[in-house]
Amino acid sequence: MTSSWPTWDEWLRTLPPDVRDSAASLAERFKELGAHDPEEWARSEISENIPQLARFMVLRALWRDAISPWLDASALCDVAAARRLIAAGADPHDVLLVARVGAYEAVVAAVCILDEGGDPNARESDPGWHLVETDAECNPTGREIGGLHESLGETDPAGDKRVDLWE
Repeated sequence: MTSSWPTWDEWLRTLPPDVRDSAASLAERFKELGAHDPEEWARSEISENIPQLARFMVLRALWRDAISPWLDASALCDVAAARRLIAAGADPHDVLLVARVGAYEAVVAAVCILDEGGDPNARESDPGWHLVETDAECNPTGREIGGLHESLGETDPAGDKRVDLWE
């Protein structure tokens, strides 16, 4: 998303009323979901026809379900190796950071694999993959969800207040 665009209000004034309403509604949905710059996400979806809401929701789910749980020390209770490390004198915060970095790196690898669309070592006749947006009834919209790796960092729900993964 680019910052050389006109301001949000200037841009909205250039749109037909129905598109303006859609853009405002979309920005409000991004805000409800916790996007750090909801207007830029909405503007990109409307202007560039990129399924930004779907992209954001995929990345948000990855943070919520795979990375953010490792902010809570209680997550270590279910990991026998973590309990042994702490019992042996390791700082629980350090063990938690190791687990969080591992989760983050796994998610980075997964979104890069999804973005690649195929195995680079595969034969030409082997299948590939695409992540596609669907409507509320799970019907494909025809818009591919790509570039997940580009937005993973900016969808961290902790935003600028997050603890550095590698502190």
